[in-house]
Amino acid sequence: MKALHSDPKSDALAKMYEQSFSGMEYYKPGQALETEVVSISRDCVFVRLNGKNEGLLDLDELRDGDGNLSVKVGDRIRAYFLDAENGDMRFTTKIDGSKAGAGMLEQACLDKTPVEGLVEKEIKGGYDVKIGEFRAFCPYSKMGERRADDPAEHVGKRLPFRIEEFKEGGRRILVSNRAIHEAARLERLEELKKTLREGMVVSGPVASIQSFGAFVDLGGAQALLPVSELGRSRVEDVHAVLSVGQEVRAAVLKIDWPNERITLSMKSLLADPWDTAAEKYPEGSKHAGTVARLAAFGAFVTLEPGLDGLLHESEISKAGAYGGRRDAGLKVGQTVSVQILGVDQANRRISLKPASSVEEDATTSKYLDGPDDTETYNPFAALLRKK
Repeated sequence: MKALHSDPKSDALAKMYEQSFSGMEYYKPGQALETEVVSISRDCVFVRLNGKNEGLLDLDELRDGDGNLSVKVGDRIRAYFLDAENGDMRFTTKIDGSKAGAGMLEQACLDKTPVEGLVEKEIKGGYDVKIGEFRAFCPYSKMGERRADDPAEHVGKRLPFRIEEFKEGGRRILVSNRAIHEAARLERLEELKKTLREGMVVSGPVASIQSFGAFVDLGGAQALLPVSELGRSRVEDVHAVLSVGQEVRAAVLKIDWPNERITLSMKSLLADPWDTAAEKYPEGSKHAGTVARLAAFGAFVTLEPGLDGLLHESEISKAGAYGGRRDAGLKVGQTVSVQILGVDQANRRISLKPASSVEEDATTSKYLDGPDDTETYNPFAALLRKK
């Protein structure tokens, strides 16, 4: 009896077939996968699974609003398993509710997989959303990235949702569109954590303005730009300096990731006037300044943005102001002529006194841009002449 010998070619083919499925991972409908685009055909986008295995997605699903393909070979995408058909592993970037049965939607709820639904109408407390043959409820509080000024703006739109409750075989479904936005924000936040460092200079649009400052969108997180960090000058109204949508450039002052707090500063990007204060404002020199604020002990006068000096009440009295600043008639915003008594650069202090009449020192003219009538321009001049 002859021994049976196998065909080497058949054995090789069998081995290749067996290897093609070795390590093959089995997916359940709705299961998520982070993968890479390996090739693009006329109708499909192929993504890497494991080994030499590939999955495919419908090409039209990856086109933008203008019909242009939004991915290229090498891009990483997040996809969800649909089913296996004729040996092909089919995936999608979102579960189309019109193609999903109760089992897939229930699995999407468990896996937190996005599903697409049509917002049909407003109902009490929220929206009626159609997902294929099923109806779901989305509360107002779970629609959009933030509460809309006009809730009706969502009606008629096809939007992605996360199924938060799936009960009674699909007769009770609760969905959230906001959860999709929040998940995307958290992904961006994780990317931001990898690159953002204190001291870095960043740019971003102003998202909102408050009395205490402005919030700047850094992509994944909103950073606070306090009113005190807008510039060297004192800012009373943030709206006078910034507007929503305006692109700003600032340095990162502080990062608190556990509380998701980022503090920015535009001021720190500006030159510090105190670095050259002693050279620019030598003792005895005369300058024009603006009364920034009044105190019981005198007045603070701004010589330039970020550089204030103190005009003490005792110096005003010496000038003949009859007992103090109130009698001198000083007002916030008023332009005055002052003389430098001294600069303490280390402690950031400048002492001032009322300057003598500008006619007595011709060099003062280069500092003053006020009217020719010195008595009107300098409230101390008349008092000094009386002495």
